[in-house]
Amino acid sequence: MTRSAMIWGAGGGIGHALVAKLKEEGWRVLAMGRHTDELSDLTPYRYEAEVADPESVEGAVAKASLQVDQVDLWIYAVGDINASRVVDSSPDDWQRIIDANLTGAYLTAHHSLPLLAIDAHLVFLGAVSERLRLPRLSAYAAAKSGLEGFVEVLRKEERKRRVTLVRPAAVDTDLWTKVPFKLPQGALSPEAVADQLLAAYRDGYRGVLDL
Repeated sequence: MTRSAMIWGAGGGIGHALVAKLKEEGWRVLAMGRHTDELSDLTPYRYEAEVADPESVEGAVAKASLQVDQVDLWIYAVGDINASRVVDSSPDDWQRIIDANLTGAYLTAHHSLPLLAIDAHLVFLGAVSERLRLPRLSAYAAAKSGLEGFVEVLRKEERKRRVTLVRPAAVDTDLWTKVPFKLPQGALSPEAVADQLLAAYRDGYRGVLDL
């Protein structure tokens, strides 16, 4: 039987790599995100959604549910970052980062859970949050720390399902163009993150996975 995966943030670097690798392995891939047109050669199942908009998320999940009976692997790979001192950061800037990294994780999980298989694996892309408590990263650090707490509680609530928080170190994606920091040597590629994430799925991993 063909397995189904739902990837939120499918148009991003890690999301795109996940869609490509899952397609190669014969999965039915539901690509969810703000921009998914560039994935047309990988999957016909593409659904646009704003992850911070409850109605948009609910609508996208409803459309996806017409194509699959259940989802076996569910991944939240949405993220955004902003570098600004607290005194200079606007409320809109703050909210945008919280929405992408935390509120969206809740909304997409909330609306997706009824569609997930009883033994589905849920994966959230976090970060090594204790290394992010740096000047100008207040919103991002707060959001990723909040995500860790959210995922821990969800894991206790959904005991029949596997819930994993993946915490990569630096990953070579477009997010680095938004911050005044140099990409560290040895940064992971999106494809390397996707490979390790799918290996964790195959190995039955649950809990926190640092890469």
